[in-house]
Amino acid sequence: METAAIVIVIAIAVVLDYFWFDYDRKRWGWMKSWTRIQKGLFLTSFFVAAMVIYIGMSL
Repeated sequence: METAAIVIVIAIAVVLDYFWFDYDRKRWGWMKSWTRIQKGLFLTSFFVAAMVIYIGMSL
């Protein structure tokens, strides 16, 4: 249950940062010429990497 909560918190943090907090595109602006598929793959891999790091550190 604890791991599921952390997964949800990290996913929400990444989504909120990309769609809401970074309204002037200073952090994610370097991706503006990417296609929607490329952005989705990048954000998915970013999320998976964050999960692997969290799980690795919690062992």
